[in-house]
Amino acid sequence: SRAPMQRLADKVAGYFVPAVILAALLAFAGWAIFGPPPKLAHALVSAIAVVIIACPCALGLATPMSIMVAVGRGAHAGVLIRNAEALETLAKVDTLVIDKTGTLTEGKPQVSSMEVLGGGGYSKDALLSLAASLERSSEHPLARAMVQAANEKKLPLSEANKFLATPGGGVEGELLGKKVIVGTETFLRARGVEWTGAESVKRDDAAMTPVYIGIDGRVAGVFLLSDRIKATAAEALRELRGEGLRIVMLTGDTRATAMKVAGELGIEEVEAEVKPEQKSEVVKRLRSEGRTVAMAGDGINDAPALATAHVGIAMGTGTDVAMQNAGITLVKGDLRGIVRARRLSRATIGNIKQNLAFAFLYNALGVPVAAGVFYPVFGWLLSPMLASAAMSFSSVSVIGNALRLRKASL
Repeated sequence: SRAPMQRLADKVAGYFVPAVILAALLAFAGWAIFGPPPKLAHALVSAIAVVIIACPCALGLATPMSIMVAVGRGAHAGVLIRNAEALETLAKVDTLVIDKTGTLTEGKPQVSSMEVLGGGGYSKDALLSLAASLERSSEHPLARAMVQAANEKKLPLSEANKFLATPGGGVEGELLGKKVIVGTETFLRARGVEWTGAESVKRDDAAMTPVYIGIDGRVAGVFLLSDRIKATAAEALRELRGEGLRIVMLTGDTRATAMKVAGELGIEEVEAEVKPEQKSEVVKRLRSEGRTVAMAGDGINDAPALATAHVGIAMGTGTDVAMQNAGITLVKGDLRGIVRARRLSRATIGNIKQNLAFAFLYNALGVPVAAGVFYPVFGWLLSPMLASAAMSFSSVSVIGNALRLRKASL
């Protein structure tokens, strides 16, 4: 992929090449008219020297060499770069929108407790068996947690019919002749589930996520799931805030759960109970405010938002869809990788600017010497052989400068 700065270099080259040809023709004409004998030989040598020394190899190498070395440096630091534009833009990002489950948290929730609601004569194990039977057709982390809990208890699982999953809501289907719905309170209420008895649910820890089960139109139980915050999340967010980034947590979870996690991590802006299709709308709104937005997420639900942001950052521990829609992937899902990626981005932009400045400065000095502008005053002339050596040296210098990125401190 091409970085935006490469397009600038290409645009400049479009003017640079005709300018060099013109300089060579002027040098030829000047030596042919005013030069010492043999005039034609001096004119030809001067024109060829101008063309050789101005060969824009260094200009062409300036950006791609830095990008290539930076990609290798990032890989060693656990940051995979799929898109050169994302690498360049990351340094300009002022707002980081970050998903909760699987990004700020481990993404490995566990069923901490369960409660039977509304009567119906179901035991906890019976409810877990029904819920896991339905959820095993889903790829959501909460679904996997419930299936794992059922497997640990060696509960029998049944085959679900008419299975339907609603992103950000829950799942529904038929099991053992019963209509079973598992998901959020909003999801169950929207499907007309009677809520008698569910108001008594008390959660000792607001960080727990409630998942309700409804059977034949009545709420039957609730599962409380917990997910640990990543050990490196607080440190990473502290460093990012120190760099002036605005942090916005985006989650489909309940506001109580979201605010508990946000409080522990010092996040002040929280967008909770957001449906998957609304996540990209939040990113669009921030972009419309003139913000340069990066989005970090790990799931299928995050993919549209990752694609909408200026820079998408996927967790390597997440889904393939998320990684395909992101320009940058953190190999182990370590949020400190965002800090390292930003430092690498700034170092890369600085290195590209150095390369471009060197290439332009070299040509600005080399072309007049090769054309013989200083011959009347200093007697300076440049043979095509020396011009060729100087041109090669400029390319080697750009490559050498780009290779310094291998030692960049991240």
